Amino acid sequence: MTGFLTLLHKELARFGKVSLQTVLAPIIATLLYLLIFFQVLEKHIEVYPDISYILFLIPGLVMMSILQNAFANASSSLIQSKISGNIVFILVSPLSYREIFFAYVLASVIRGFLVGLGVYLVALLFFSVPVSLPLWALLFAIIGSALLGALGVIAGIWAEKIDQLAAFQNFIILPLTLLSGVFYPLHSLPLIWRQLSHFNPFFYMIDGFRYGFFGVSDVSPYISLIIVSSCFLVVSSLAIQLLRNGYKLRH
Repeated sequence: MTGFLTLLHKELARFGKVSLQTVLAPIIATLLYLLIFFQVLEKHIEVYPDISYILFLIPGLVMMSILQNAFANASSSLIQSKISGNIVFILVSPLSYREIFFAYVLASVIRGFLVGLGVYLVALLFFSVPVSLPLWALLFAIIGSALLGALGVIAGIWAEKIDQLAAFQNFIILPLTLLSGVFYPLHSLPLIWRQLSHFNPFFYMIDGFRYGFFGVSDVSPYISLIIVSSCFLVVSSLAIQLLRNGYKLRH
C-alpha cells in the first residue's frame, strides 16, 4: 500500500496547497447560488409538504458542490501532469493501474467532501437543516463523488489540452448537474421534462442525497442507489481499462 498512499498524499497535497482556489472559492460560489435562487424562487416553487424551498435547495447545492469538485480534482490533476510531462514518473513507478485509479478517485472524494461540508456548515449558520437519514446521505455522497472522480480520470486521460477539458466540463458535467433537480423538484416539471430527467444519472445522485435529509424523494432511494452504483461500476471499469492500455498516456 506504500505506493498507493504516496500517490494519494501527493494528490491531497496538490489541492491542499492551493486550498483558497480548490476549497474556499467553490464554497463561496455555491453560497452565491444559495442566496440568489433563494431570493428569486422562494415563493414561486412548491416542493415537498412542510419543507420550505430554502431547505430543499441546500442539500441539492451541497451535493452539486461535491460532484463538481470531485470531477475537477481528478481531471485537472491528470491534465496538468500530462501537460507538464511529470505523468511519466507515475507511469514508470511500480504502481498498478488500479492503485493509480483509486488514489485519484479517493483524493477526489476527499476534496468533494471538504467543499460539500464547508457549504453545509456555512448554511447551518443561517438555517436549521435537518438530516433525517444521515447514512443514506453519506452513502450517496460517497458513491456520487467516486463516480465523478472516475469520470474525471477519464476526462483527464482523454483531454490533450486545457480547453478540451473545459469543453468536457462545460458541455457535459455542468448541464447534467444543473438539470438534475438541484434547484427544483422533479414533480414541478412538465411531463416531457420529467421523463427526460430519468435518463440523467445526476438526478438520481441528487434525489438520493436529498432523501437522506428529508426522508422523501421523487424516486425510490433503492432505485437511485442501484442506478448510481451501476454507473460507477461502468465508468470505473472504463477508466481502469484506459489506464491499463496507456491510452493517450504512454502513446
